[in-house]
Amino acid sequence: MLRLASASLVGTAIEFYDFFVYGTAAALVLGPLFFPSFSPLAGTLAAFGTFGVGFLARPLGSAVFGHVGDRYGRRPVLLASLLLTGLATVAVGCVPSYASIGMAAPILLVLLRFLQGLGLGGEWGGAVLLTSEHAPEGRRGLWSSFPQMGPAVGFLLANGLMLTLSSTLSDGQFAAWGWRVPFWVAGLLALTGLWLRRSVEETPQFRALAGTGRRAEAPLAEVLRGHWRLLLLTGGALAVGYAVFYAVTTWSLAYATEQLGVHRSVMLACIMVAVALKGVATPVVAVLGDRYGRRPLCLAGCTASALWMFPFVALLRTADPLLMTVGLFGALLGMVTMFAVVGAYLPELYAPRIRCTGAAVGYNLGGVLGGALTPIAATALAEGSGPPWAVAVYLTAIALVSLACFALLPETNPAVVRQRTGACADAGKGAAGKGANGKGAAEATAPV
Repeated sequence: MLRLASASLVGTAIEFYDFFVYGTAAALVLGPLFFPSFSPLAGTLAAFGTFGVGFLARPLGSAVFGHVGDRYGRRPVLLASLLLTGLATVAVGCVPSYASIGMAAPILLVLLRFLQGLGLGGEWGGAVLLTSEHAPEGRRGLWSSFPQMGPAVGFLLANGLMLTLSSTLSDGQFAAWGWRVPFWVAGLLALTGLWLRRSVEETPQFRALAGTGRRAEAPLAEVLRGHWRLLLLTGGALAVGYAVFYAVTTWSLAYATEQLGVHRSVMLACIMVAVALKGVATPVVAVLGDRYGRRPLCLAGCTASALWMFPFVALLRTADPLLMTVGLFGALLGMVTMFAVVGAYLPELYAPRIRCTGAAVGYNLGGVLGGALTPIAATALAEGSGPPWAVAVYLTAIALVSLACFALLPETNPAVVRQRTGACADAGKGAAGKGANGKGAAEATAPV
């Protein structure tokens, strides 16, 4: 399990490195380089618009790679998604600026960002199923949290490299070529990830499905036809996690550097400390999910997020590095209380035959609802010289919507379900069947 979980973590970290390095570049330099005729605010909004394209591509990627995962195995998804995202990221670092090729530059940027999102949309489903379908029942949450630590590791790699370059290069050097270096590094990281994943074994659950001929012929059609309500609820439930994460890591970076006058190195350092603490907290929260259930932690995380958004904005507004870090970490702590357990939660909601598609599409739908528009909306709402309280209202509203969605979802931790119902662990009706009628988790107690 440690070897499998480590391979899953490394691959997810590399994929999210690719995705996050774009977000940091969008906050710092892409506006002037690719949208020079715009005002500084409009240029930032346009750069964040290309950032959002990646989120729109992620559900499509999860549908395409989910089909592969449910029909042909989880392992091919791990390799193909990593290769696609890595190649697209290296290509972003090679795109000439607007000054060199005109409108072709932002068009290429949008296309490559779309391919990044396509690859990342497939990565998460393959990575969490690699661990959750190998893990023993009582530690499924813990082992499934390894892929959930990947985003923190990827973010630290991306921003650590950006911080180093921005601190050692002049503004002119950083704008001319320094920002491109992290994109080129993605090629080496992708090769490393492919090498580590080359010997990963297929999961026992998929081997059992293949042996009995019970694989879904059209997984996406089956999910949409029979489990659309479950899909919408999971997407809505996860929206707040994405909104908070990208408010912290992308919008706050642009806001602090452009409107508060905080140096980009200082702000990057504050965000990195908060994300590092989030990564450390992830397995701790996951163990609590194995003990007390997935749903209570998700409800607690949504509630904490709703209560913290105004303090988050107030602390950010101080421009004091320590207070900003406290505000950033407080926001991420609420987010990780949910996301530490969803690596086990979402797969448990769907039957094995449609699990790769259902879990991945639901997860990435949350990214569209919560992550795609947050940097754009927050930047627009924060315009002006006063405190950006409208941003806090926006994030609080998303948290309340997610809280309502989690309240309508069932518990799936097999041990907790048995305690509540007295049902046998192998009593068979899976999470997806009841989800189709809107009554609860599909094979929540099915053996995985």
